[in-house]
Amino acid sequence: MRKIIVGSRQSKLALTQTNWVIEQLKKLDLPYEYEVKKIVTKGDQILDVMLSKVGGKGLFVKEIQQAMLNKEIDVAVHSMKDVPSQLPEPFTLGAVPKRVDARDALITNGHVKLADLPKGAIVGTSSLRRSSQILAHRPDLSIQWIRGNIDTRLRKLEEESFDAIILAAAGLERMGWSKDVVTEYIDEEICLPAVGQGALGIECRADDEEVITLLRHLNDEATERAVAAERAFLHRIEGGCQIPIGAYATITASGDIELTALVGSPNGETILKEKLTGADPIELGVTIAEKLLDAGAEKILAEVKKGLDK
Repeated sequence: MRKIIVGSRQSKLALTQTNWVIEQLKKLDLPYEYEVKKIVTKGDQILDVMLSKVGGKGLFVKEIQQAMLNKEIDVAVHSMKDVPSQLPEPFTLGAVPKRVDARDALITNGHVKLADLPKGAIVGTSSLRRSSQILAHRPDLSIQWIRGNIDTRLRKLEEESFDAIILAAAGLERMGWSKDVVTEYIDEEICLPAVGQGALGIECRADDEEVITLLRHLNDEATERAVAAERAFLHRIEGGCQIPIGAYATITASGDIELTALVGSPNGETILKEKLTGADPIELGVTIAEKLLDAGAEKILAEVKKGLDK
């Protein structure tokens, strides 16, 4: 009986997601054993610098991919929003399970809603995408940088000077904390989610056909197509944590993909947004990226990158 080693970051959320995937695989009643191997990533170690300053998304996957390459692990479960838009050649996404809530969640002291936060209220986020859109909607708020896992950020909300923090609804849902802590879910019209937010990406070696066959049992085709469109947009726009971009796709009743994508300036003064529908996820993602680049996104991206280089 083959033992499948599943690599995971050490945070409570990462382990919860990994254990959920293993439970789903066990339900298939196939002749495999499963074991979790905890891995510390660079992103988990660097907590005193904004992600946009130190390399963005790849920080949470590089060590895990190295372990996979070394055959120390066979599978890795990622939050899809942490996965770079292009995987290196030895790896593939074996499955994209059904997405949960893709929205951002606002958590405030005293459960004050976004519209009712007083002028100058301090909102904690480490995401340029969130800060750009929140400032576009409420330019009178003060955005302050916050890092750490879910538990750490919730503790900082209680103990430090924050009036509110913004987290991914999906992480709170998977931890079973949504009912206890969420003040409100932020409408996608106000804050478009990150590429892949709410979805998991289950990665494996591209040449491990046995594991790929196993993982396909967990794949949700609608989520896979929607996320593929978002990731094609991300890849074409050459974006990561360093740039305020968002994208969210859904599948229409006719089976087409409806994709909304956004590029914003960090201060929220410029927000470029497009919505397109199409059948081919890759073509759709590239087309919407090019429309935004033509509309002025290229200039925004150049300015943001120049600021990061300073």
